[in-house]
Amino acid sequence: MFGIDIGVDLGTANVLVHVKGKGIVLDEPSVVAIDSLSKKVVAVGEEARRMLGRTPGHIVATRPLREGVIADFDTTEIMLRHFINKSIGKSPFKRPRVMICVPSGITSVEQKAVIEAAERTGAKQVYLISEPKAAAIGAGLDIFEPSGSMVVDIGGGTTDVAVLSLGDVVTANSIRVAGDKFDEAIIRHIRKEHSLLIGERTAEEIKIRVASVFPHARHEKLDIRGRDMISGLPKTVTVESEEMREALQETVDLIVAATKSVLEQTPPELAADIFDKGIVLTGGGALLHGLDRLLQQELLVPVHIAHDPLFCVVKGTGIALDNLNKVSRSLLNKKTTSNVVQV
Repeated sequence: MFGIDIGVDLGTANVLVHVKGKGIVLDEPSVVAIDSLSKKVVAVGEEARRMLGRTPGHIVATRPLREGVIADFDTTEIMLRHFINKSIGKSPFKRPRVMICVPSGITSVEQKAVIEAAERTGAKQVYLISEPKAAAIGAGLDIFEPSGSMVVDIGGGTTDVAVLSLGDVVTANSIRVAGDKFDEAIIRHIRKEHSLLIGERTAEEIKIRVASVFPHARHEKLDIRGRDMISGLPKTVTVESEEMREALQETVDLIVAATKSVLEQTPPELAADIFDKGIVLTGGGALLHGLDRLLQQELLVPVHIAHDPLFCVVKGTGIALDNLNKVSRSLLNKKTTSNVVQV
């Protein structure tokens, strides 16, 4: 079977796969569990995520992507091959065209690692597209018009901020501060203020159910359990929204500063368009309570959360693959190899 087009949002926290004609067919955590004794893969995706922090010593559940880029090449290849096979079936005759999203600040070495990992899964042709461009397309912005559009894509490992016009990025900034850093900030705060050790999953639950980054915008409480640093025994404490705002302030300020920097570098005519249309937030981080209001207050520009922000990037890859004639001139890896194209 030929002519299969696959869009992949290769995220630090989750991998999403879009198959042409079928839509989004896979959304699983970017986690692989490996038996360190036999060196065999035990589980991938959701099954592996459930093992995080709960495995015997010889089974290691890891996330092979860190801060938006490949930290463990071999494990990433295994994970990508597993997800592609799960999405389209395993067959030597199925050699898809694959478009993968990467952070706008990715280096050439990091690009090469992504390309090689995709090629080794059997891809017929590999395309790279910058995450903010895919996010903008997936959010429904017409970036091919001679008008400025601005997107802030907050994923698990990176936040990508970009102004786009005529199908290309005009000005952009990518910082390695996003959902994972929110979790780390919460863990640090709980350890410092409550002498309690908690894991990533508890931190994420706090972020979703309690946290807010805009003053007095939310009034939730949550009882959490962890290990007391003094006694070493299980302990329960209660956390509140305003406390979490203080815990997250320093991290969120970095995202505000990055967004402000891009806006300040934007040509005046395009900046005027953005003041009219507003900024669109995409990615899982867009759902952080109060972030849209905080950005609007700090930047004095309307800020909107995209519809289905978690899926904007992967939807954008699918649309981009259907419109390669429009986007191919601005793909990232045009000059890399004969079967690799950058969008």
